[in-house]
Amino acid sequence: MAAISVAGKAARPTTHEGRLWRKVRQNLTAHGFLFGALLCFGFFTWYPMVREVVMSFQKTKRGKTSWVGLDNIDQLLQDPAFWQAWRNTLLFTLLALVLGFAVPFFVAVLLNELRHAKSYLRILVYLPVMMPPVASVLLFKYFYDPDFGLFNSILRALHLPTSAWLNSPDTAMLSVVIASTWMNMGGATLIYLAALQGIPGELYEAAELDGAGLWRRVWHVTIPQTRLILSLLLLLQVVATMQVFVEPFLLTGGNGPQGSTTTVVYLVYQYAFNFNNYGAASALGLIMLVVLAGFSALYVRLSRKAD
Repeated sequence: MAAISVAGKAARPTTHEGRLWRKVRQNLTAHGFLFGALLCFGFFTWYPMVREVVMSFQKTKRGKTSWVGLDNIDQLLQDPAFWQAWRNTLLFTLLALVLGFAVPFFVAVLLNELRHAKSYLRILVYLPVMMPPVASVLLFKYFYDPDFGLFNSILRALHLPTSAWLNSPDTAMLSVVIASTWMNMGGATLIYLAALQGIPGELYEAAELDGAGLWRRVWHVTIPQTRLILSLLLLLQVVATMQVFVEPFLLTGGNGPQGSTTTVVYLVYQYAFNFNNYGAASALGLIMLVVLAGFSALYVRLSRKAD
């Protein structure tokens, strides 16, 4: 009996090890895909970020790299284009929040209220997202043409004064925001629409029995019930619009009239590829990273307090 007991105790670790090995073999494919994803994420995301931080304190001249401390940041702070780029970027973000954040929400509310042709209208709203960005931007560049563009043709037909659109420093940034909103609103609209369809119908029925119209139902039912989605998309909208590059680059060449559409990311592009100053470009990217990280942390903290 003692021998059997000893043999049983000796066999248990082997059984446990066998189960562990079987689990590892069963999940080996999943672990392989996970490792590949982590490897790609680290190589294409984290390594460039770390490399950017290192390069922001370096300067390369005649093939030799040297540490310069905060000289790159001092150079940026003394450049008037640095402050103009930040003003333009903040203006774009503000206008994009007024249009690009509010318009998709109200479009989703209207689609949710419709009884017919919902599927067709969803496809129509999402269609600009499926178009290549370059094609969408070139389409709007034609619309904005002062002489032959669609927008000025409509204004002339209505006997209204025309606009210079992209050729005027007063309207160039607004024109870029309008094009960007049209290009990107489809995804946000569908997210809002999915959130609206998750709201219990009893809440709307109770509001209608109390005599609430459409806008009162939106204010007292829709917005409170979708507050989490609204908060999340607001944060994503700010982070995305602060990094705008494609629209001003293709519509106005990046700078625009009197530098009215120069953004921070386009200034990074200029420092890196026009001035061959990768240290200053990395320092500017690092400043943007710190600003966006600080905004995100503050926003999350305030959101938690509100909840």
